[in-house]
Amino acid sequence: MSEWKQKRFWKDVSVAETETGFLVELDGRRVKTPAKAPLEVPTAKMARAIAAEWDAQEEGINPEAMPFTRSANAAIDKVRHQHAEVAQMLADYGDSDLLCYRADNPEGLTLRQAEQWNPPLEWAESVLGARLQPRTGVLHQPQDKAELEKLSAQVHALTEFQLAAFHDLVSISGSLILGFAAAQGWRKPEEIWLISRLDEIWQEEQWGPDEEALVAAAAKRGAFLHAKAFFDAS
Repeated sequence: MSEWKQKRFWKDVSVAETETGFLVELDGRRVKTPAKAPLEVPTAKMARAIAAEWDAQEEGINPEAMPFTRSANAAIDKVRHQHAEVAQMLADYGDSDLLCYRADNPEGLTLRQAEQWNPPLEWAESVLGARLQPRTGVLHQPQDKAELEKLSAQVHALTEFQLAAFHDLVSISGSLILGFAAAQGWRKPEEIWLISRLDEIWQEEQWGPDEEALVAAAAKRGAFLHAKAFFDAS
């Protein structure tokens, strides 16, 4: 049995400005989120990206081909109503940040971790005003509470649209610091993504690639790059 898909029912897609943001309209009717809230976004750039996704739909609507729409829906229907909880969940990554847990061997891996992971920690100290300390091994060692509070305050200050994007930047990379680095343009998002995959890349170099792992990594890379684009449009 073929899967049912909602059919395209509109001819024209447009963007309308309001006193508080921008709406996407289909034949003059406002697009709504799954929870029936108006799909109102903060910038014209974001609205145009969403409008382009709706305009690109042909006979059947494919939600997988509409990442900006999905992210905006999440910001409005979920993050807006759970902002503090989402922000704190992401801030908590700082206490077990990927960049802080280092191998004690082999030497090639430890050197590469220092080379690639020390610079974002130094950037965070300079730009975010907080310094996380690296540890050797995988056992949890708490970071300084005052440093974590500095980072947490900056996460909580994000808007719901920024936070929706930041959620993916942090959770996909496994690092609060790399999430901030991507959001604030420390380096190109592709480079930050590769930094987050240092351990996996090392394993691939030693033992060869695993096809399933590569497919999963490609999907995560796409989601990470989209999150950066959505943050920039917020």
